[in-house]
Amino acid sequence: SLVPRTMWRSRCGSLGVTAGFTGRCRRHSGTSSPPTRTRAEKDRRRREREELIFNRVGGHLSITVNHPRAQCDKCACFLLFEPLLYLLDTTSVPFPQSYSPEYVESGWYQWWEKEGFFTPEYHVRTIASFINPEGRTFSLCIPPPNVTGTLHLGHALTVAIQDSLARWRRMLGCKVLWVPGCDHAGIATQSVVERRLLREHGKHRQDYGREEFLREVWKWKNEKGDEIYHQLRKLGASLDWSRACFTMDEGFSRAVTEAFVRLCDSGLIYRSEALVNWSCALGSAISDVEVEMKQLTGRTLLSVPGYEKRIEFGTMVTFAYPLEGVEGEVSVSTTRPETILGDVAIAVHPEDPRYKDLHGRACRHPFTERLLPIIADALVDKELGTGAVKVTPAHDHTDFLLSQRHSLPHLTGVRRFDARERVMEALMEKKMFRGRRDHPMSLPVCSRSGDVIEPLLRKQWFVRCGEMAGKAVDDGELEIIPSFYTKTWRNWLSNISDWCISRQLWWGHQIPAYRVSVSLAAFCPLEEELWTWGRTEEEARQRAVTKFKTLPSDITLSQDTDVLDTWFSSGLFPFAMLGWPRKTPDLAQFYPNTILETGSDLIFFWVARMVMLGTELTGQLPFKQVLLHSLVRDKHGRKMSKSLGNVIDPLDVISGVSLERLQEKVKEGNLDPRETTVAMEAQRKDFPKGIPECGADAMRFALCSHKIHDINLSVSQVLSCRHFCNKMWQTVKFTLGISPLSSIDRWICSQLYSTVLQCERGFENYELHSVTSTLQSFWVHSLCDVYLECVKPVLAAGNGAEDGEVQRARQILFHCVSVSLALLSPFMPYLTEELWQRLQPHGGTADPSTSLCVQGYPQSSQLEEAEFPLVQEVARVTRSLRAQCHMTRERPDCEFKSECCEKKKY
Repeated sequence: SLVPRTMWRSRCGSLGVTAGFTGRCRRHSGTSSPPTRTRAEKDRRRREREELIFNRVGGHLSITVNHPRAQCDKCACFLLFEPLLYLLDTTSVPFPQSYSPEYVESGWYQWWEKEGFFTPEYHVRTIASFINPEGRTFSLCIPPPNVTGTLHLGHALTVAIQDSLARWRRMLGCKVLWVPGCDHAGIATQSVVERRLLREHGKHRQDYGREEFLREVWKWKNEKGDEIYHQLRKLGASLDWSRACFTMDEGFSRAVTEAFVRLCDSGLIYRSEALVNWSCALGSAISDVEVEMKQLTGRTLLSVPGYEKRIEFGTMVTFAYPLEGVEGEVSVSTTRPETILGDVAIAVHPEDPRYKDLHGRACRHPFTERLLPIIADALVDKELGTGAVKVTPAHDHTDFLLSQRHSLPHLTGVRRFDARERVMEALMEKKMFRGRRDHPMSLPVCSRSGDVIEPLLRKQWFVRCGEMAGKAVDDGELEIIPSFYTKTWRNWLSNISDWCISRQLWWGHQIPAYRVSVSLAAFCPLEEELWTWGRTEEEARQRAVTKFKTLPSDITLSQDTDVLDTWFSSGLFPFAMLGWPRKTPDLAQFYPNTILETGSDLIFFWVARMVMLGTELTGQLPFKQVLLHSLVRDKHGRKMSKSLGNVIDPLDVISGVSLERLQEKVKEGNLDPRETTVAMEAQRKDFPKGIPECGADAMRFALCSHKIHDINLSVSQVLSCRHFCNKMWQTVKFTLGISPLSSIDRWICSQLYSTVLQCERGFENYELHSVTSTLQSFWVHSLCDVYLECVKPVLAAGNGAEDGEVQRARQILFHCVSVSLALLSPFMPYLTEELWQRLQPHGGTADPSTSLCVQGYPQSSQLEEAEFPLVQEVARVTRSLRAQCHMTRERPDCEFKSECCEKKKY
């Protein structure tokens, strides 16, 4: 049916294809007969309708009318409403024969977003708000994905769980605020832009200079940075896009600066020299989460950025240090012979009998002539290598700890892999080489550049975590779900080390700290470096004047060129997204957040830092509950990895993809040839025909059907959920086309009541797998296998009934389907919206311009008195049904006995 724009203005979206229009004024709209059309005209109009199907806006198709003003073809008067845009109500056209995810999911999201259904402000206008007149709030933030990235199944799982909770709470009448955000991803973004500039212009970032390079990064972000938001929309995430924030936005940057200054003022940020994870390719320290451990079983040649030849790893080299003053030697083993130039001592276990007589003696370094004391320490593993280890504090975390215990010097300055070959040659020349053997090892590799990580001694800014971690451990208000993570949480925070927040990058929040130079000749500072900090350079200058008791004219400031770790800004997300440090209405209303839902792999890198920073800077926990899910693994239980070929792009599951395209993606990656071959072979085995189109609803439902600590997902499981979607589609299609007659109305209502009750319990306990299982069981086994099957024989036999009974039965079936769609809405927003909208013209009471996502969520308290029958009646009907299905020996007491039981329908 064609309806004018004035009637459906709330659902209008972008203009669609051009189509002709003949309309009538209100006076003649119902009086004239429809025009006679030829077969060719009918075929043409049918083709146009099929083409329009992919230009949906909400439940409608947009049609642009050619005529500047449409005229009534009866009286030739001009129509008074706007004639340029009309919408075809697709929920009133004939029901398609089968379920199509592309058809169902093509247009609803634009309408939801345009109408503002996902904003907390819409709460006051919803039917659901009457359930919750107090206006309780529910707030959470999405773990901000990297601006450079694409969604993987881990993101999809997070979105599916968070969106289900947000939609459920919204339908319960809560003011829901779910804020989208994107992380600037300092290392990843800078690497992407650097590679692009080198590929397109043949220039490195140093050729541009810092300011010009940053302009290039912002240009890239503005062109490509919204792709992640498009993917979130494809998943149906009901995020409040009007509040979307980016960690480099002006407001967020202001919060980062404020946090750094406050923590410096309280002594929780300090500058010191320590070992960091250093990537030579990036020229920067990186965080632990950006270090991947590559498992080697033995000798392996690997490509390392900056070196033409492949470098050998996975071997243990043994060489000898001569004892000083006596005959003899001490043989030591190492996987990194190039670090011999930085050795300062030899360590043995105090209880190792092989070296009991050598405690306190020394060895002479063959190249530097330094004396290397032999120290005893229980940190040494007696069973590893020769039991004697070389101590290189500037290149190893354990050696650095040993150097602090025994007051050893730190030596740096020699390049690594260039020196390895020369060192080996020199050891052989001096006849100190004692052998080489394969050695299984874990090699730390930078996930961004593929570079081998080098522990490096540098002066950096650190966050003092001990005190803040203690507060987090002692605070008993934070609930971690599942509870078995609580012990891990407490143990890690109780043994936390200080956090290096300096990164040697250009893209990111430049550290608001300034190195101070004082021009007074008489000023002789005891410290090696003088530093100050401030929200602005002027504030930093005033602080320096006060601190060093001098005049502003005597001070020169130079801002630290490093930027802050990306995790520092991400740790502020729960309150910075609400406007902190300003006292905004959002901060007052939605902070602390109600819950944080994220992957268990981020419990330390992100969750712990949010808790520490939030508690320190706001005086409150940033959220009351933490819900953790485990990694999504493949159907074999393996971690998803590009090298294994089992990584699944959620958009490929939604839209479908061929095997050829899957293999093209592997070739486009940065795997070495051997890994590429393995990955492609695995894809041919697991996806011989590619991945079929499943749709967002089916994928979300499949992800939520697993326990959050045990997620092994296969495409076949998602496809099974797609079949369930088709079952729902056919059920509603059947519902709209029948006049049901049944004597088991009370039973189906009792089953519906039980389903609602179990859904309430599942959501309240965050057991989404229980909710999805209950809903699927009710729809498939109770509604379809029993109730509808009891209706079909009656219709086939042509039984008549009183009009009142038919009407009552029709209402019950309509009610069961409508309530079920509302129950499923948080998991399958697209399909349930489509089917619910189609039901409304046949008995719905909701405003036709509104959405299912803002209706009240079914509650047992509302159904208990109206729909739940007496226990005795439920028991009687249930026994009768079980007898019909041959589940008991009881003789069935049912007027459908001849139609159902004798035909053995069950």
